[in-house]
Amino acid sequence: MNYGVILAGGRGERFWPLSTRKNPKQLLKLTSDKIMLEETIGRLEPLIPMDRIVVVSGVDIEDQILENTEKITKENLLLEPEGKNTCLALALAAVHIQKKDPDAVMIVLSSDHMIKPQEQLTRILKSAAGLASREDKLITIGIVPCRPETGYGYIEMGPKITEISGIKFYDVTRFKEKPERPNAQEYYLDRKHLWNSGMFVWNVKTFLKAVEKYMPSMYDCLLTYRETMTSDDNGESIKSLYRDCDNISVDFAILEKADNVLCLKGDMKWDDVGSWLALQRIYEPNAEKNVILGDVILDSSYENTIVNKTEGDIIVGFGIADLVVVKADKVIMVAHKTRVNDIKKLLSKLEKDDKYSKYL
Repeated sequence: MNYGVILAGGRGERFWPLSTRKNPKQLLKLTSDKIMLEETIGRLEPLIPMDRIVVVSGVDIEDQILENTEKITKENLLLEPEGKNTCLALALAAVHIQKKDPDAVMIVLSSDHMIKPQEQLTRILKSAAGLASREDKLITIGIVPCRPETGYGYIEMGPKITEISGIKFYDVTRFKEKPERPNAQEYYLDRKHLWNSGMFVWNVKTFLKAVEKYMPSMYDCLLTYRETMTSDDNGESIKSLYRDCDNISVDFAILEKADNVLCLKGDMKWDDVGSWLALQRIYEPNAEKNVILGDVILDSSYENTIVNKTEGDIIVGFGIADLVVVKADKVIMVAHKTRVNDIKKLLSKLEKDDKYSKYL
């Protein structure tokens, strides 16, 4: 059977001040009138019932997830004591799912993406799950680039291996890190490269076999954890697991090393919604190329992103350009667009000052 795994950890710091420790990005309504985690659930529901969907997130936001979502219950949650990147999060989910169904197929999505249309994603996931149920393959979903993008990693496609229901699967030549602008332009034009979306499909046995081969110390820790995970009422076994395992992404740990990785060519609209700049791609700008969310008045202002999430207040801009302005609760942030990706550095400074850390 197919199981869904939603990665819903992280703080979404680049969306501060709207995203905070108590209300992180995955619980925000950034791309529609639904919070992003609920949108992600909706992407899986055509293929997978709620009782087979696992949400991997931090123990510190358990209450917020349960309060802000209608369909998620405690039974859906798999809570990490601390963030240790995607390899351990997925290995943890695989161990729990394998206990229920040794032949299960995992469909992995992130909780902070924008994907359209739903019908195309469903076709892609259905085809990939069918292949993963029959073959010992690790399948990653690549996105056909629509622009030269320096903010994403890339997958270089090798020969086409097969095609299922019009979905083409390719061998992977190599994974590539976020490129400089000239390389990004080359990748966009050569049509041999896909964006690395961070969405995956594989059989739990195939994935855990790869963990054993390429991350043997993590696998040993998982075996120890598996023996005690149902009887450990105070969570010591999962704390020990996270204390002893490496902080590493599944790309670095496994996918860049394995020889049974396939990528599929996902021709759909996709965005990882990584910073405030993503709203320029998601929402239609007005005639002055401003993106406006909330009660905002602009005059003689161009190419701004203005977000007002405080009811009863307004933001007024006059003669401004190329800014991101966000009002959330008691914080107003004004940043030049070229510095938005540095917000995490700003927050690390504020965190050191007790006067300002309460706003994070």
